[in-house]
Amino acid sequence: MTVYYTLTFMLLAAEMVTFGILVFPLPYALRKRMFYFLSTSTFVAKVAYGLKIAFIFVGILFIDALQRMWRVTTEADLAKSSGQGIQDVRSETNIAARKFYAQRNTYLTGFCLFLSLVLTRTFYMILDHIHTQEEYAKLKQETAKSSRNAIASDEQNKKIEELTKKLAAAQEKVRDYDIVKKQAEQNQKEYDRLATEFNTLSGASSDKRKD
Repeated sequence: MTVYYTLTFMLLAAEMVTFGILVFPLPYALRKRMFYFLSTSTFVAKVAYGLKIAFIFVGILFIDALQRMWRVTTEADLAKSSGQGIQDVRSETNIAARKFYAQRNTYLTGFCLFLSLVLTRTFYMILDHIHTQEEYAKLKQETAKSSRNAIASDEQNKKIEELTKKLAAAQEKVRDYDIVKKQAEQNQKEYDRLATEFNTLSGASSDKRKD
């Protein structure tokens, strides 16, 4: 295996390990920290940029391996149709080896590209799921808070109604007291007037008796 196909195999193995880590059932807090680090770290962004360039080269290798596989398959079919494979065992073995290597390189580069797409999609799906869980938790807290505020507001409204009733009753008592006070003042004035008239009449009658 050449150097670039060896590097492609190492990249495929790294993708398999990464995919296993992504789908492993980790605790929510640990998963959240890991995905936030992967999505916000500048170092990870630089590594991802380098991997994009590497996948471009892998795509070129995939196209080349695919063309070689087609070419070797065509040569093998021609050799079988012409009968050369039966006469020359070495040429048949050579064609079979070339076909095997071409298919191996095609599958290696193809799976590497396919797994890169699966990894990207899986990463963003899990990240969206984490954001959705956070929004749900916030919404749940806001709903609980609003329900508590609603209960508190209902209690406050009840207290306000009770205080309003008590205030109205107190104002009614004050009005009754004012009326009684006015009546008492009027009665007091009337009593003073009658007492004055009585004293005046009593004084006049005593003066007449002395005469």
